[in-house]
Amino acid sequence: MSRMVVRSCLCGGALLISALAGFAQDQTPVASALQATVQTPEVTYFQLQSYLMKRIVTPHAPARPEQWNASGQKLRKHILEDIIYHGWPQSWVQAPPHFEQIAVIETGKGYRLRKLRYEIVPGFTSTAILYEPEVMQGKVPAILNVIGHEPDGNAVEYEQKRCINFARRGILALSLSWIGFGEMAQPGNAHDYTAQLDLVGTSAVGFFYLSMRRGLDLLAALPQADPARLGVTGLSGGGWQTLFLSSLDERVAVAVEVAGFGSQQSNLIRPEDTNEVEESPSDFTVDEDYPFLVALRAPRPTLLIHNAEDDCCFRADLVKPYIYEQIKPFFKLYGAESALGWHENRDPGTHNYQLDNREQAYKFFTEHFHLPVTPEEIVSDAEIRTAQELAVGLPANNLTVAALAKQLGSQIVRPAIPEARSERASWLKGQREQLKSVVRYKPVAVENAWRMANTKDLGVHTLSYRFDFDNGLSATGIWLAAISSQPGAPVTVVLNDKGYKASETMVTARLNRGEQVLALDTILNGATMPKESNSSVWPMMLVTDGDRPLGLEVAQLLATSKWLQNTTGQQTIRLETEGIRSQMVGLVAASLEPGLFSTVVSNDVLESLGELLNGPLLFRTAPDLYCLDLYKYFDIDRLEAAAAPTTIEKGRKAALEALKAP
Repeated sequence: MSRMVVRSCLCGGALLISALAGFAQDQTPVASALQATVQTPEVTYFQLQSYLMKRIVTPHAPARPEQWNASGQKLRKHILEDIIYHGWPQSWVQAPPHFEQIAVIETGKGYRLRKLRYEIVPGFTSTAILYEPEVMQGKVPAILNVIGHEPDGNAVEYEQKRCINFARRGILALSLSWIGFGEMAQPGNAHDYTAQLDLVGTSAVGFFYLSMRRGLDLLAALPQADPARLGVTGLSGGGWQTLFLSSLDERVAVAVEVAGFGSQQSNLIRPEDTNEVEESPSDFTVDEDYPFLVALRAPRPTLLIHNAEDDCCFRADLVKPYIYEQIKPFFKLYGAESALGWHENRDPGTHNYQLDNREQAYKFFTEHFHLPVTPEEIVSDAEIRTAQELAVGLPANNLTVAALAKQLGSQIVRPAIPEARSERASWLKGQREQLKSVVRYKPVAVENAWRMANTKDLGVHTLSYRFDFDNGLSATGIWLAAISSQPGAPVTVVLNDKGYKASETMVTARLNRGEQVLALDTILNGATMPKESNSSVWPMMLVTDGDRPLGLEVAQLLATSKWLQNTTGQQTIRLETEGIRSQMVGLVAASLEPGLFSTVVSNDVLESLGELLNGPLLFRTAPDLYCLDLYKYFDIDRLEAAAAPTTIEKGRKAALEALKAP
């Protein structure tokens, strides 16, 4: 059997590495070194946990209720204005509710259904079903029912049964559709598309909040509704919505949340509990966390329901100490300890809003709405309707989230890049400060460059490194050079979206030119990824805690490159990247430290960040690109201009479709 033959020789003072094809799969010394394990995913996982755990904030009740009244109002204002409504036009935020009745279904069972359409933002219509008691005497309570990740949307059985039961108890019940599910399940409404809203400068969470707040606006405006007896309830994603809306909107008198949230303490131990864009809003846990939202409910009646053996998320025993026990002192401030309720569901104990949980809700709402307390469910199996029967219908030209992001992106106007030299210096300084702010750049230094392994094979010398930084995170890299190369040989740093294991061609090309090469994987890339099963969670958890993955990656690249300067004596370094993520890391790094790199060569590139609004959804494969405000203030051309005097060279244009996650 013929075999692959690896040849290496000195040709004109450079090392020539080539491979002759054969049937065996022998590796070149370059490929072998790049494939070696330097750091296991478990180490990165632990480092990310530890890094974020050091920054956990916990609520502490003050001595007097008036103190919490004041600080709570300040916190509520901050979350709404700085996080939820970040970048959203005030005219949209302040717009009154606009609901349109499409049809009425008379049931003959003591209630009727009204099919409604409503506008979330101009051009984007959603749907809802109002369950209305046939007979209403005076003002009656009203409950907003919000759903989670249910394929059938608000036609799911438990939602219908709960709303029917509310209506037959004399309560108005509005069941909202949720973006991406049921009638709103258009492809462009997948929740990950809301990351594109972040990219163009309007917070993703703001869209979800406006959607549910419109429903509360409608209930509050109904002439039959008692504005002092408004409630919210929902399961899972609906539980998350329940907590956000009822904590931040003081019109909500009573709230019943089911399996919808945890705390940073529990989420960092079980990161799989929270893997949705909307649950990890940019900057949310910097100064607060979900338990703070429960504290903002005090002293308003609030029931938290969690399931004993939840097969999705937020198991009762694992979250109770942080979201209930920790918050009881806030309700005690007001003499309202009993207003904060807790229920652990054991039948069936899985992720559910089935009979036991519904009856807990009926009891809690009727008690605190000052109605006859009636926990037992009214049988309604025969009244459940199909999704087709409940369908409201959407306008033919209705926007999707993806289309909305594209529309907002098309309206971005940036000041022209000045051509005059006298204006350029001031512009560059301003751009770099703005860029640091957007990517949350914090410089780091290499504390230790651990030599993990080495080879000297067929003329190639390699050293495998783990770079530990002073913020507790690390990167991995492979240094390679010809054994015969001079100590002062030029240096190239290589970044690859697929990790340095896929960089053999780039590395070999530079070795054959007599250079030293450092193939680097920064945090969340290649060999420095946490385990794949939850790798997409960590970028979200970093973002919600005030970091930006892009900024962390840039900081590691710059720190490692400076270490390389000191180690090799080379004052300027060449950088070569492959892929759109590495392209952005390299461009941002060169923009912030323009004297560090002599040349940046980018292969498989974006011509504009606007391409992310037109191509396939890449959020799960390139989460670092969807950085809040990035496209609002910057595009590729501005980053290239800010990198001067670094020479920028572009290779192939990226085939975005090929990058889409399977």
